[in-house]
Amino acid sequence: WNLSKLNYLYLGGNKFTGSLTSEIGQAFVSYLLLDRNQLTGMIPKQIYNLTKLNYLYLFNNRLEGRIESQIGKLTKLFGLYLDHNQLSQGIPSEIGQLTSLRWLGLDNNQLTGSLPSEIGNLKFALLL
Repeated sequence: WNLSKLNYLYLGGNKFTGSLTSEIGQAFVSYLLLDRNQLTGMIPKQIYNLTKLNYLYLFNNRLEGRIESQIGKLTKLFGLYLDHNQLSQGIPSEIGQLTSLRWLGLDNNQLTGSLPSEIGNLKFALLL
């Protein structure tokens, strides 16, 4: 993918299949909206290099694996929706570094453990 000049990528509500390519980490997008598809596999670690990202919508797919601690690098995120997937393990404490976050959707996954206390750093975030 050559997304070097793209700011907004919205491909939600389709029937895309397969996994997210690691090349997604080379994009300069502020909005990455791939919700309501049939994407599988893990969230590529390269996605955590998208430090200009304001909105990440990956909800209603079939993504699995864990939310990596590198999520804390996405400090400009305003909306993070990973709900309705098959994500497992715990919520990393680094999520508390997302101080710009206002909307967080993690429901309907297979997450385990307790909520990290750092989630209290998310001022005014709506936890869904």
